[in-house]
Amino acid sequence: MLFGRAALALGYGAHGSAFGVTQDVDAILPAIEMARIEADRQFWDALEAANKELEPTGLYMTHLFTDEQVLLSADWLEKIVPVRATVAFRHLELFRPSGTDLILTKMMRNDPQDVQDIRFLLAQERLSPARLTQAFGEARVPSVPEIVQVFQAMQPVVLAMAASNPA
Repeated sequence: MLFGRAALALGYGAHGSAFGVTQDVDAILPAIEMARIEADRQFWDALEAANKELEPTGLYMTHLFTDEQVLLSADWLEKIVPVRATVAFRHLELFRPSGTDLILTKMMRNDPQDVQDIRFLLAQERLSPARLTQAFGEARVPSVPEIVQVFQAMQPVVLAMAASNPA
């Protein structure tokens, strides 16, 4: 499950090509599957093989998070979107969170690049302030005080962006 700029670069077709300058690939691993993933040597071999295949593009997978460490909706796994990569992977299926969930992940830091990415996502997804307000209320926020504070501070910023970009 890709997130971060790699999800934008690979998950939004030609629209996301501007994000191809990212070099690392962030991924979310469902916490409910972590025991199986940690014990699965094939997973780690596949990760290594994927990095070898990605190497010519300058991309590499480094940051693996569980869904408990990332700001997401409770039902994020039910809304994942397949990623149609231009590179064919034999043993790797790529997905990204929904646009709403990608916006939530971008609200974990008050970073100008993340704000820019949210603006892009709002242009692609056309989410209303009402839908975003609902998503904010339903979000699973990691219990890290800094993330809680930034998420709260980012809400009016994101709602203002959505209001200026009508659904």
